[in-house]
Amino acid sequence: MFNLYDFINSESENININSNQITLYHGSKSGINGLITPSSREKCDFGKGFYMGTQPEQPLTLICDFPNSKFYIMTLDLSELNVLDISPNLEWALLVAFHRGKMDKIKGTALYNKYQNISKSHDLIVGNIANDRMFYVLDNFFLGNITDTALIKSLSALQLGKQYVCITQKACDAVKIEKEISISDTDRLFLQQISAENRMHGVSLANDICRNYRREGLYFDEILENAQKEG
Repeated sequence: MFNLYDFINSESENININSNQITLYHGSKSGINGLITPSSREKCDFGKGFYMGTQPEQPLTLICDFPNSKFYIMTLDLSELNVLDISPNLEWALLVAFHRGKMDKIKGTALYNKYQNISKSHDLIVGNIANDRMFYVLDNFFLGNITDTALIKSLSALQLGKQYVCITQKACDAVKIEKEISISDTDRLFLQQISAENRMHGVSLANDICRNYRREGLYFDEILENAQKEG
């Protein structure tokens, strides 16, 4: 596994980029064929798009259960793109909630409309990844087990990488595949173990935070109820 990380880091360092470009990582369950398009499933963190991350581990753990998966080192040219950068706070969590369909019951309210329109007129959304460690915490927020204060404390406690999401074809056209890497069965098994450990860490963190911030802040359903009252 360390050899895989070393190889990815070495390959990344060998890529020549200019001041407008960044190096990013992407995982595909069956490999990329043809044109890169904003065609992920609808209910992803920031909606339908093409997702890339700043750290190799996230896309690697996402594809480790799929035998035909491929890992990609990519470059993205930001020079002509309209970028929306979301800070890791409640705004980020509610944008994720909107795109995952968690706010559907307050359709028509000002809060719903805000997140429906927040990414319009942008080519690229940049924000933190709800990775294996964060997934459990975020899910607990949506289920009403922890408050927004506990969630924000979790965001600051975890070292989350960022994801770059191309939501227009213009942004996808600014992506270039630099290297395609196949994952061995040995590395795949190790990545599955890493993913499971990260989720366990998220469970432990969420439980600790629940104890420390039992009633500080608002629960997700309270945020939605307030939005309905305000219209």
